[in-house]
Amino acid sequence: DEAQNTPPVQMKMALTRIGEGSRMVVTGDPSQTDLPPGVRSGLSDALDILPGIEDVAVARFSGQDVVREDLVAAIVSAYDARARRYADDSDNR
Repeated sequence: DEAQNTPPVQMKMALTRIGEGSRMVVTGDPSQTDLPPGVRSGLSDALDILPGIEDVAVARFSGQDVVREDLVAAIVSAYDARARRYADDSDNR
């Protein structure tokens, strides 16, 4: 859990220790990375590298999946909207 706060080298270390017949679930929210500026999240790195590998699955959730508190869902939605605006702005450059 909180895998967004692992640097790529730590994520690789954990993922390469999966034993035969084992399963690993890695959870985290790339939008909540607490790493220092300039340090890439190991979770984001893994999400870029691993899709398409047989037996690796990725489940993505949105603000609609937040079941804690309505306020938390609203906060997540606000951050998601801002991220979409920034992505749209960079696409238009």
